[in-house]
Order: sequence, then C-alpha cells, then structure tokens
Amino acid sequence: MKSSFIRIALLGLSILGISLLHYLTPLHLHYLHDIFQRFYYIPIILAALWFGFRGGLTCSLAVSIVYAPHILFQWGGGLTLEMEKYLEIVMYNVVGSVTGLLAQRERERSLELQRTAEGLEDSYQRLQAQSERIIAIEEQLRRSEKLSTLGEMAAVLAHEIRNPLGSIRGTAEILRDDYRPGDPKHEFIEIQIKETERLNHVVEDFLRMSRQQPLELRDCSIREELETIVTLVAKDAHDRGISLRLEPDSEPAIIKGDGEKLRQAFLNIVINALQATPSGGSVQIAYRKSDSGWEITFQDSGPGIDAETKARIFEPFFTTKPDGTGLGLAVTRKIIDAHGGTLDIKSNLGKGTTVSICLPKPARGAES
Repeated sequence: MKSSFIRIALLGLSILGISLLHYLTPLHLHYLHDIFQRFYYIPIILAALWFGFRGGLTCSLAVSIVYAPHILFQWGGGLTLEMEKYLEIVMYNVVGSVTGLLAQRERERSLELQRTAEGLEDSYQRLQAQSERIIAIEEQLRRSEKLSTLGEMAAVLAHEIRNPLGSIRGTAEILRDDYRPGDPKHEFIEIQIKETERLNHVVEDFLRMSRQQPLELRDCSIREELETIVTLVAKDAHDRGISLRLEPDSEPAIIKGDGEKLRQAFLNIVINALQATPSGGSVQIAYRKSDSGWEITFQDSGPGIDAETKARIFEPFFTTKPDGTGLGLAVTRKIIDAHGGTLDIKSNLGKGTTVSICLPKPARGAES
C-alpha cells in the first residue's frame, strides 16, 4: 500500500513538472516543446507497467487534461494547424491503454506461473512425504520378514541346541566336582559352563525376539525392580571400578506391568551402560513422576554413541561388541512397547549416554 502511494506521488509530480516546463517555455522554442511533449510518455508508460490497464489509461487521461489547455490557450491555433498536437493526445491514450493491457496480462501470467510453481512445490512435498512413508513401510516389511525368518531359526535352535547344551552343562557340573578350585582342569570346566550359559542366553534372546509373549500385568514397583537390578550388577560394577548409584523418588512408583520382563529390560540397559563406561566412571539410575506416568533414566559417563550407530542401535543383530548378539536393546524396546511406553537414547561423543524410559501411569484405582 505504501509502495503504491509513493508511485502515484511520483507520477503526479512528473506530470506536474513536465506541464510547468511546457507552460513556462516561450512558444518560439518549438524544439523544446516537442521534447516536453514526448516526456509525457514516461509517466504514462510507468503507470501502465505499475498499475496495468487502469493505471495506464488513467495516467494518459490525466496527461490529456493537463496538455489540452496548452494547445487551446497558449498556441491558440486552428484545428488544422494543431492537428499534430491533438493526435499526440490520442497517442497518449492509445499507448497508455495498450501498454497497460499488455503489462496487466504479463502480470496475470506471472501470477499464474507462480501459482503453478506453488502447486508443483506442494505436489513435490506430498510426493516426498509419500515416498518417505513407502520407505518406512518397506523397512517395516523387511523387519517383519527378518523376524519371521528369526522365528523359524529360533524354533530350530530351541530344538537342536538347547537340549544338547543342557546335557553339556550337566556333564560339566558333574566333572567339576572331581577337581578342586585351583586345578587347571577345574578352571577349564568353569569356562565350559560359562560358555554354555552364554549360548543358552543367546537362544533365549532369539526366542524372545521371535515370539510375542503375553504380559502378566499386575501392580509393579519400579523402585523394587531397580533395586533388584542394582543388587544383581553391584559386584560387576565394583570389579570394573564403576560407581553405580540409584536415586529413588520420594513418591511410590507403582505401575501396571510385568515385573519379570521389565527387570529384563532394565538389566539389558544397565549391563550396556557398565560395559560402555571406563574404570573410574559412573552409572546413575533415577526415576521421577511425569505428566504421563513415570520416567526412568540410566545415565553413564562412557564415550557416547555416534549418530550412525545410534540410528541402528535397535536393529536386531546390530552390535558393536565383538561377542554381542545385537538382540539386547531390540528385546528391551519390544518389552517397553508392549507396556505402552517409550524408549529414547540421547548421547554425545565424549559426554556419555542417557537412556530414558517412560512408562504410563496405572488406571485409577490401581495406584497405591
């Protein structure tokens, strides 16, 4: 609006200035009058370009009104003698109208092209969103296919490996009784038993990933589950030279959940934190009440996780550990999802990692 007002003012001043030059110039200086007569085309063309057909026509009419008295009263010639000047007035209006019409059409065409470009941009955004959605669906299908294959593998492993592992462990335990601690054979048998347990845990992880296990929901104390986890890993933390601390909330943290499965999820996270934290570091566990329920955080002072690893950290079979299976965090997220909760990881290289779990509050009547 301000820009239009300035343009109108400039047009008015230019017409006024040219008219004053006309009226103040002596009549015998014909060549100057011819020049001033042509100057009128400048505001006419500018008005047409700026305001279209109406602007060009209005400005040309204004010029005609201003220029006509100069012909009638100053020159005072007959119609035949001043025909050229009358035709000039006609030309003012023709130029103003035609230029304004062309400028208006060009402006409308530009607006149409702009709307088309905006429509294309909007279509591109929708197509991009659809492409991202298709990629996400394809990723889900690949994961479903992978889990389906995993289920078949788990069934074979459960039958072909677990039973022989039980026999191997039982035999090793019998043989261990024949040798006292400190005997080299006793140490070898201990290694055999530990490796057998590790293989059995791998098989169990396969089974958990492949089967949708029903939850046994009951009143569950987050504090009690976390205290149990701290007790289980306290010796491991001490041996590693890591400070392990639980900071309980003052309020009772009771949810509806499967305590055994939550314990497994918490244990997976704490073990990962201990393995990632160097000697002299710390692992802090805390929980607090949030708007939607309870938030549990596991914070370590380890080296952190890079962006590429973080993007794949929940993928089954993805691991950065030489002896890892890549199933711990995948199982953990599956358990948290089954409880209607969320799991988030924040990490900066060199500044440690924080794993946050949000579990929903129980329905009314279930809180204690």
